[in-house]
Amino acid sequence: MSAAGTETTQRITLARGLNAGLRRAMEDDDKVLVMGEDVGKLGGVFRITDGLQKDFGEDRVIDSPLAEAGIVGTAVGLALRGYRPVVEIQFDGFVYPAYDQIVCQVAKMHYRSRGRSKMPMVIRIPFGGGIGAVEHHSESPEAQFAHTPGLKVVACSNPVDGYWMIQQAIACDDPVIFLEPKRQYHADKADLDVDVDATPDPLFASRVVRRGDDVTVLAYGPQVKIALAAAEAAAAEGQSLEVIDLRTLSPLDMGPVLASVRRTGRAVVTHEAHVNLGMGAEIAARITEECFYSLEAPVLRVGGYDTPYPASRNEEEFLPDLDRVLDAVDRSLDF
Repeated sequence: MSAAGTETTQRITLARGLNAGLRRAMEDDDKVLVMGEDVGKLGGVFRITDGLQKDFGEDRVIDSPLAEAGIVGTAVGLALRGYRPVVEIQFDGFVYPAYDQIVCQVAKMHYRSRGRSKMPMVIRIPFGGGIGAVEHHSESPEAQFAHTPGLKVVACSNPVDGYWMIQQAIACDDPVIFLEPKRQYHADKADLDVDVDATPDPLFASRVVRRGDDVTVLAYGPQVKIALAAAEAAAAEGQSLEVIDLRTLSPLDMGPVLASVRRTGRAVVTHEAHVNLGMGAEIAARITEECFYSLEAPVLRVGGYDTPYPASRNEEEFLPDLDRVLDAVDRSLDF
């Protein structure tokens, strides 16, 4: 890739796409800094920041103490001084010690200052399960941040989006919670070449990733792959599923969603987080408010169970899989 100094296109993993996106953002703006636990010499637990400290130095890729509140608090000060810090939370469940900083400082600074103080920072959070880890390492806290005014929340699902969305988030003058599906980091290479000279989709926009006529399936992050697999399996049974990658959770881009549901008359929302008060509830409410007379069935939700994250040997039973999504599709079509 040109971001790495060679080709203009390349098939890459999500991890590589994020790394290349970070590298390009740092090359383009010397105010971009990376901070977090083990992000420097080690290159991060998932190797997302691999090689960045070597190339940009310890002043721009900073290994921090094990103190999430201190990491985010330091980034607040840097953002107020004109820098664009990119903070890595090593695992999703480790974000809670920094929750006070994020909700009380990061989210409110722009509003509190009547627009005079911007907060251009990105908080990267590897989220979701599927890696055989225990609680605190497999959480899905997105609804808690999407519920907080003043925060933008996005979730990439593939290498191409990873490359572009991290750069767009860094360029944003508002604080962005950037969710990365950790099970996808090294799982698959991009289906398409990453053209680094292309014009990417806007950051805060959803996207139809598979056309269909019978049921609209909505997903984000790690569940997009499951939704696409469900559409493939359903096609063998004569069912046509339209799959939408939401990509942005706050603000929600409902335009493509509403247009699709008005056409199909049915919707299924899936995410790894608990169903109770999750993102699916808000999406279902908005669809019902806007598409009530187009609906042929209730909007159905497929997610994790309302329990703390289980032991690794049980996580496959906890996570919403292909069969559970297809079951919801069948129930929707049965109405």
